[in-house]
Amino acid sequence: MKTITQILMFILMALGLSCSSSDDSNGVRVGGPIIPAGPSDPTVLQSDASTIMSSETKQDISGFGAATVFRLNSPLSANDMDKLYGNDEGEIGLSILRIRVAPDDNSRAIELNHAQMASNRGALVMATPWSPPADMKTNNDLIGGSLKTESYEDYANYLNDFASYMDANGVPLEVISIQNEGDYEVSYESCNWSAAQVRDFMRDYGGLITNTKLMPSESFQFRHEHTDLTLNDPVAVDNVDIVGGHIYGTALDNYPYPLAMEKGKELWMTEHYTSSDRSANLWPDALLVGREIHNCMTIGQYNAYVWWYGKRYYSFIGDGEEGTSNGVVTKRGYVMSNFSKFIKPGYTRIGADENPQTGISISAYSGEGKIVVVAINQSEQTVEQQIVLTGTNSTTVTPYITSASQNLETQEAVSIEPSIEAYLYDLPPNSITTFVTN
Repeated sequence: MKTITQILMFILMALGLSCSSSDDSNGVRVGGPIIPAGPSDPTVLQSDASTIMSSETKQDISGFGAATVFRLNSPLSANDMDKLYGNDEGEIGLSILRIRVAPDDNSRAIELNHAQMASNRGALVMATPWSPPADMKTNNDLIGGSLKTESYEDYANYLNDFASYMDANGVPLEVISIQNEGDYEVSYESCNWSAAQVRDFMRDYGGLITNTKLMPSESFQFRHEHTDLTLNDPVAVDNVDIVGGHIYGTALDNYPYPLAMEKGKELWMTEHYTSSDRSANLWPDALLVGREIHNCMTIGQYNAYVWWYGKRYYSFIGDGEEGTSNGVVTKRGYVMSNFSKFIKPGYTRIGADENPQTGISISAYSGEGKIVVVAINQSEQTVEQQIVLTGTNSTTVTPYITSASQNLETQEAVSIEPSIEAYLYDLPPNSITTFVTN
């Protein structure tokens, strides 16, 4: 016959209870029964958390930007530049402007005006030539042809003089490249450069360019073979400050450039745009820009990301076409601002669990005493994400969300649970959220 005690023990066991307190990795110690930790319990580390490692430093960030080249009939206004380079509410906060090394005085004046406005708003300025002057080329034309060998020195002086011209007008250039897409034959203003020509110019005449940093030809697909010869030449490589390139049709596994990193060179993605025939206000299409920036930062480990036109119906501010309003920030612009508004030149990317859940992409950055975490949710559902912050004394983070219905909207501060240095947040479907420590 069972005793009353045995019967009670049997009942307790059947209910899954225990007479003593216990610890369990899947539950909370409560001095009684083990209660499984729910997904919303802020005091328990979740298996799909993303840990941000502030001591694990990656690349330095030089900035985020766009171009204003070839705007002869539609130069940007001061209001346009406020929207692109300002940091107030409703402004994107870009930090790099890409201009054209124009061969004629009228175009130069327009480029200079754009550069002055961007520089006055705190931006760095880079310059790219689409062609050397026609008389320096094999076909005596701004379209196609190559730089004549006997003109290499003149061309180096030409680029150095352009940097001097900009500096004299209040805009010191951050960097100048020797050519836009020298490995891509086109029917507009251009110049063809072989890898050997790039190396020879950088080796023999790059040292003449002393008024700014120097970048070799910018490949249209960031093709490493376009600049490998230069980087492997012991003389030419010393004249390289930054390696730039574009990512048109480039596969993700080609984003990294180990040789350039091995040589200690910064990597700048200097031109790209997507869905050129579609409005920048389409959602979730616009969110793809955020994912591309994430990939450039985490896979390519680029120091800078520079979009194509800053003002266009497929860009960051509209021009009145394809459902965009002239001079108004688009959805793509707000997605960009989730990076550019908070991650400034001099910040450093830090370690993070980059894909903690399906559809979630996370990157992190530090600078000015803050940690910035950018989380992208490309799923159709709200996803609860736990983020663990190491190396910070902050007790709260402020989220900023861009989604189908929100444009970089500030949310209420979220507390960091001190016992596990983590916080939980519901990422809206098809959204990008930036968390900034307070």
